[in-house]
Amino acid sequence: MRYFITGASGWIGSAVVEQLIDNGHEVVGLARSRASAQKLSTMGADVHEGSLDDLESLAEAARSTDGVIHLAFKHDIAFSGDFLGAATADRRAVEAFGEALEGSEKPLVIASGTTGYVLGRPITEHDGHEARPSGTEVTSGPQLRGDTAEFTLSLASRGVRSVVVRLPPTNHGKGDNGFIATLVAIARATGVAGYVGDGSNRWPAVHRLDSARLFCLAVESAPPASTLHAVGEEGVPLRDVAHVMGQHLNVPVSSIDPADAEEHFSWLGRFVGLDVPAASAFTRELMHWEPTHEGLITDLDQGHYFAG
Repeated sequence: MRYFITGASGWIGSAVVEQLIDNGHEVVGLARSRASAQKLSTMGADVHEGSLDDLESLAEAARSTDGVIHLAFKHDIAFSGDFLGAATADRRAVEAFGEALEGSEKPLVIASGTTGYVLGRPITEHDGHEARPSGTEVTSGPQLRGDTAEFTLSLASRGVRSVVVRLPPTNHGKGDNGFIATLVAIARATGVAGYVGDGSNRWPAVHRLDSARLFCLAVESAPPASTLHAVGEEGVPLRDVAHVMGQHLNVPVSSIDPADAEEHFSWLGRFVGLDVPAASAFTRELMHWEPTHEGLITDLDQGHYFAG
């Protein structure tokens, strides 16, 4: 098969590209820069130049291939304060893919997140996004991302093999520059490896190569309207993460009062105290997927997050 992938040169996307090619597929990757195009070519993928704003170009790429994995997101504007703008661009891209693939029974696999559903117990694949009352307007990026996931699932009724893969807050591994790397940078800058409150709140986690393998399985064979969880560990206490950081950076480990979380952790302070465990039993049984790479604490303890 020949698949079109957005975000193909990114952290997870590049691993998906390599695994799909290893599985005998051809890959066309979206590239918005010369550097991304060069990276994709080096991996053996064909290049489709453009961006998430080139909706007709995205649609044409979808129509001319055997399915789509949509991983791109405007993280640059999302984390600079315009999450709603990033989520709006994402929604328009998904709508363009849906229209292009309608009636084809081709797969459309999108990335979503495990947070924002329930707190204090593991979210399952059967937990859905809370629907907005009819006629109300979207006012936040997370709300719109949840709506987009539900919209994607609804495309199954229009002849699209639509699948949502929910990712945990951390897809860890060597080279990660996401949330965990940000926490390391904050600990290094402040001289404190911090956690919020008693640090018992949990984040689910997965190794990047395990989540990439699930995306490959999803585009190859997931049933229409499937919600899958790329979750290797149900919940890792943030206190345990802080302790490993403190050991490797040789800084004290300390509780941060919830009222001071945003001052200490900056924009990440809104998330680092959340208790958002997530289960993946249904995904493992349905897709015969079993994570095989090391967990978050073991990965941290290898030291690559602290090099340099």
